[in-house]
Amino acid sequence: MNNLFFLLIFTVILSSCREVAVPRPKGYFRIDLPEHEYIAFNSDFRQVADLPLSFEYPVYGKISFEPVAYAEPGWFNIEFPAYKARIYLTYLDIKNDIDTLMEQTYRLNIKNHITKADAINEQMIIDPERKIFGILYDLKGSTATAVQFFVTDSTKHFFRGSLYFFAEPNPDSLAPVNEFFRKDIIHIIETLKWKD
Repeated sequence: MNNLFFLLIFTVILSSCREVAVPRPKGYFRIDLPEHEYIAFNSDFRQVADLPLSFEYPVYGKISFEPVAYAEPGWFNIEFPAYKARIYLTYLDIKNDIDTLMEQTYRLNIKNHITKADAINEQMIIDPERKIFGILYDLKGSTATAVQFFVTDSTKHFFRGSLYFFAEPNPDSLAPVNEFFRKDIIHIIETLKWKD
């Protein structure tokens, strides 16, 4: 009986010494980002020949247009297929409707994302020399978009854009890519010129 008792205790001790498998935390793939380089967009594209603006956009991006049946004049995109990202851009002429355009932009940019955003930071854009005024929005949290902007000269031109990824919004894994494309958006704004 004693031998059986010692054998049972010995078996319990041996079985309790094994390592317990602990699942590894979820990891993310490393994303290699290119150097920032830019080329000119100056409305030489057939689909947007009438747009009165120019700016520089990333060389690793590709200008694309929605099918004519869906798009309005002035709607175009910068595609980044390698990163499953797109910057949606819209140029509009102001026709005594700047208040309407501002309200539309607010609804598109902020109101639709405010329930998911942990925070929305606004950076004012003021460049009287180039007649460029607007706001750059940084949306924090699990939002569909992390960076949006609009700029205007307040009388003739209105230009807005937003960055979207074709992936589940995960702020941790998308943070480096969001910051990378945020710099590109800032460069677009800094090189923007109206053609009057």
